[in-house]
Amino acid sequence: MSQEQMFLETQPAGQCPGGVNDSRRSRVGLVVTGLVGGSLVALYAVATPFVAPALRKVCLPFVPATTAQVENVLKVLQARSGTLVDIGSGDGRIVIAAAKHGFRASGFELNPWLVWYSRYKAWREGVRHSTSFHISDLWKMDQLELKLGSELQSTAKVVACRFPFPTWVPDHTAGEGIDTVWVYDAKTFKSQQQQQQGTTAKTTAEQEQTPTSPT
Repeated sequence: MSQEQMFLETQPAGQCPGGVNDSRRSRVGLVVTGLVGGSLVALYAVATPFVAPALRKVCLPFVPATTAQVENVLKVLQARSGTLVDIGSGDGRIVIAAAKHGFRASGFELNPWLVWYSRYKAWREGVRHSTSFHISDLWKMDQLELKLGSELQSTAKVVACRFPFPTWVPDHTAGEGIDTVWVYDAKTFKSQQQQQQGTTAKTTAEQEQTPTSPT
């Protein structure tokens, strides 16, 4: 037992020298400050990789899907089966929920921390063999429209959460507010894309055939 401890224990209540009390409060203050500071640093270190948008030029921080949103996605897909791809899969909750309903589900996410966490969650939930997660940036919506329109089969269905596609017209929606999901049938948006391409080609041809007068 240290001398300081012995001294404090042998003093009657209320008669400790002021210096000792000041020293004790100072020590307690340092400990409390250290614990709070350490906790904030630890919290920041753990939370930042999940919340920060992984150095994107356009800041879109991770916002997890709500329970209602996941339910809305599964609701609009309840009559379907096969492969599901989640673009911007976050912590993987939609992919994992879809896998539990029989889909072969994949997630694409720019933030590597979220991808690794999703893989861990899939393993923990017992759907590791029916899910896969990939580090990829597929957020450029205009280019994504063209890619999906050219590569998906006409039987495919696309479901958007929180951010609807800029030019596609949804076949129907489910939910409301932040839980809204937009449903697009590939047959519809592929037809729209072909019409737009045809209109663009026609306009270009007309411009090329229009004579120009010298100035």
